[in-house]
Amino acid sequence: MQNTSNNLIEQEPVVSAVQQGQGAPVIFIHGLAASLFDWKDALPAISRAGYAGHAIDLLGHGWSQKPANIEDYTVEQVYSHFWRWVESLELSQPAVLVGHSLGGYLAMQAARRSPDSVKALVLLSPFFSRKQLPRLLQIRYHGPLINTVMIQHTPQWLIRSIIDLTSLSIRNGYVLPEDVRAQTAEDYKRSHPAIFNIPGSMEDLSEVGSGIPHPVLVAWGKRDVTLTPASFPPFAARFPHAQTAELPGGHVPHQSHPQDFNQALLSFLASLS
Repeated sequence: MQNTSNNLIEQEPVVSAVQQGQGAPVIFIHGLAASLFDWKDALPAISRAGYAGHAIDLLGHGWSQKPANIEDYTVEQVYSHFWRWVESLELSQPAVLVGHSLGGYLAMQAARRSPDSVKALVLLSPFFSRKQLPRLLQIRYHGPLINTVMIQHTPQWLIRSIIDLTSLSIRNGYVLPEDVRAQTAEDYKRSHPAIFNIPGSMEDLSEVGSGIPHPVLVAWGKRDVTLTPASFPPFAARFPHAQTAELPGGHVPHQSHPQDFNQALLSFLASLS
């Protein structure tokens, strides 16, 4: 895509994406304030197993388009940007969608809106309701749009310090690798600060599972402090054809414990055949 506009989302949006491997398509969708680098361990693993992995930087994230107006940062705009990219791939067969957190929300919407284009879902620590958030954040997202000035001017060294302190917290019970912490800080800083308004525009998908007939894997980290781990098992139970996997780590088990996540992912992919 050649359009370089950064402020008119009506035009064809700039998309940053990568592909690795050949075979049946598997599409990876990162979470809020992350990037396609989230999948640096998963992409080679599925490529070696004979799949074609595709990963995208969502609207406002990574090297993809970043509209100037905070009003443009809605989940519907993010979904539209994502799905136009999927259509541009011109895949010859339905894809498995792997979505982390916000990416899980987008994957479910794709399964609802374009069911024939989706073969199966892998929902990793899926964000499906604001009720999963800590109470203070639930209250915040019932209010007006977040003023992003303070976020925009937060230096990267401070973001990195916060990430390091959080990672070393005894509550987590594990430590994120140094390269993951560095990438997380860079992803936060590269993202447009208005992305933090996206959760306020999300609908509650707690009950949609019964209407999604695709095979589904719901996986989560047992030490997640971002979204309530207890929310995942009853959510998974609503899908007619669901497997579950509780993984070590917290909200990002694909980064903190990539071998465990990759094993669960590859086992699920193998079960589809």
